[in-house]
Amino acid sequence: MGKSTTALHLATYLQTQADTLLIDGDLNRCSLDWSNRGSLPFKVADEEKGVNLASLYEHIVIDTPARPSLGDLKTLARGCDLLVIPTAPDAMSMAATLQMFGALKGVKAKYRVLLTLVPPYPNKAGEEARITLESIGVPLFKTSIRRLSVFQDAALEGVPVNVVKDPKAKIAWRSYVEVGKEICNGCNG
Repeated sequence: MGKSTTALHLATYLQTQADTLLIDGDLNRCSLDWSNRGSLPFKVADEEKGVNLASLYEHIVIDTPARPSLGDLKTLARGCDLLVIPTAPDAMSMAATLQMFGALKGVKAKYRVLLTLVPPYPNKAGEEARITLESIGVPLFKTSIRRLSVFQDAALEGVPVNVVKDPKAKIAWRSYVEVGKEICNGCNG
């Protein structure tokens, strides 16, 4: 759970505010596969169709390749209202995020890192990652996304996590609602 899960759940939240399009730009087409397995409350399209549909939607979420080139990253950052960078608190993910942060330093763009796949207590990896990122000035969402198996259930069913019949689904969905509120508050203020 990371990039595609985040794109899909932020699109689900944004759809509660206004019509939303999710453009699946990932070579693996995870978001399109997810939507083909079930039912999502918003439109999902590949890049080619998405370009033609974009003017019809208030919100556009783009699920990008896992590691876009430096040029693609800068283009994305300049062309969006907010670049959300999901990262897990493990060493490899953190290293990639720090590299991305370095690449974005010279770009005039609004972006924030979202900690995802945060292991449950008593594991302190999420807390330690947050402290590390904050100490070097990386902009972060206040909310983190916990590692919960209910996200896998949602993917298998082809639905957002808020539709899954599991007590943990409410916890999982609440986290993305909080992130969505942070995004919308940032847009309005």
